[in-house]
Amino acid sequence: MTKPLTHREIMIIMGSLMTGLLLAALDQTIVSTALKMIVEDFNGLNHYSWVVTAYLLTSTASTPLYGKISDLYGRRPVYQFAIVVFLIGSFLAGAATSMDQLIIFRAIQGLGAGGLMALTFVIVGDIVSPRERGKYQGLFGAVWGLSSVAGPLLGGFFSDRAEILGITGWRWIFYINLPFGILALVVTTMVLHIPKVKREHKIDYLGALLIVASVVSILIALSVLGPENGWSDPRTVAALSLGVVIVIIYMLWEKRVSEPILPLSLFKNHTFSLTSIIGFIIGAGMFGAIIMLPLYLQIVQGSSATEAGLKLIPLMIGILAVTITSGRIITKTGKYKIFPILGTIAMSIGLLLMTQLEVDTPYWQLSIYSIILGAGLGASMQTIVIALQNAVDFKDLGIATSSNTFFRSLGGAFGTAIFGTILSQQIGKNLESGFKELALTNPEAISKLDPSVVDALQNNTEVISTLPVEAQNTVLDAFMNSFQVVFWVAVPVMVIGFFFALFLREKPLQDSQAHATARQDAAGESLS
Repeated sequence: MTKPLTHREIMIIMGSLMTGLLLAALDQTIVSTALKMIVEDFNGLNHYSWVVTAYLLTSTASTPLYGKISDLYGRRPVYQFAIVVFLIGSFLAGAATSMDQLIIFRAIQGLGAGGLMALTFVIVGDIVSPRERGKYQGLFGAVWGLSSVAGPLLGGFFSDRAEILGITGWRWIFYINLPFGILALVVTTMVLHIPKVKREHKIDYLGALLIVASVVSILIALSVLGPENGWSDPRTVAALSLGVVIVIIYMLWEKRVSEPILPLSLFKNHTFSLTSIIGFIIGAGMFGAIIMLPLYLQIVQGSSATEAGLKLIPLMIGILAVTITSGRIITKTGKYKIFPILGTIAMSIGLLLMTQLEVDTPYWQLSIYSIILGAGLGASMQTIVIALQNAVDFKDLGIATSSNTFFRSLGGAFGTAIFGTILSQQIGKNLESGFKELALTNPEAISKLDPSVVDALQNNTEVISTLPVEAQNTVLDAFMNSFQVVFWVAVPVMVIGFFFALFLREKPLQDSQAHATARQDAAGESLS
């Protein structure tokens, strides 16, 4: 029988996994503060959103595929393949000479990132029992927290410099991945020795194609067509409809194959279904609302990109402190249901408090709100993964875990698109009404403004600094009111997550010996 790994062996493996996860998580945030310099170099402002969307599309769409393929071929070779693809994409993105090239190379980078994000938690599920997993989850909470702060900071640092070692500054946001990725590749080769379960297998290539096509179609509608052209635009409706039709085709096809990429039978598992829904909601609430904080700090309070990154540190503290604490309590008591419940409550309260932000809100106040929001996130995100992995058969661990990551990423894309659209619409509406009111109360101030200033402000916030003081105040109030609406919309989303968390069933967590036995049994079944 396979013996459980020692704490030292686990920590060595964790180091390589954390490096891989940090690379993928950083590249979700590091590009945002460098986009201004990139589009100026390539004269590609009209395509800038695709630099982010291309990465999001391929990383999200590929997530469930990695889980299934790793179930069939083993964790280490598939994880290392993801690292290599990510490194190739990073190198090519750094060497890009046009906006079109950068978009294509970001898509390649996303293909690798999908494997890094999904397989990290799958491998943890392989080597650590559910009962012991809690005390290690703080490490990954730290990675997510660090990436949320370090990403904007590094992006701002590199893009603010014309050249570093003779290379354009912004290109280092991609080249910085290379040494860390190579290190992760070397360490996983040396220490990531997970017994491969040999089994007869057959890849459902058509099913994989259908999943990718449906996700790409839906995300293009949500992330690009909807925000740019409107939700009733024929192109948006067509892309959404196509995505839904492909999902239906996949559901019909899945019944005909013996080994589907994403088995719909998993949804018969109560915990799998609930954690997928909760993961989607957390992703929507987290990415959709938290992405507004740097914008608020930079546009409304005038912080630089670097300052905005530093001011997110309380969010990281909340995530890290509660992830570590909740993980240790779970390991000690074996109880986990209370944490997603408390977490969704804390996130709801944090978002509710953020609806009270104003132009002159002191930083200490924002810090408290951020800590509460981060604490809720820390209590929820990793805990639902523990609950899921404890509830599925060992043979389904890979696809079940990667599916949870998939639904959380999908929720994040959905939330980002919807909240971004709400923000844009509210800004236009509030600017128009604000200037009308200014025209009544101070006609002299409005007479000095260009009639196209409202449109200009929605595309370039640098215009704010060129306006008269009275107009600047009107603009900042318009933006602030728009941010408040977004937070108000995010609150009920998280409340829905709370109600789903109430219905989680608490199942006794497997200890190390039971976990090793389950792994051995799965290997035996595959050989029979």
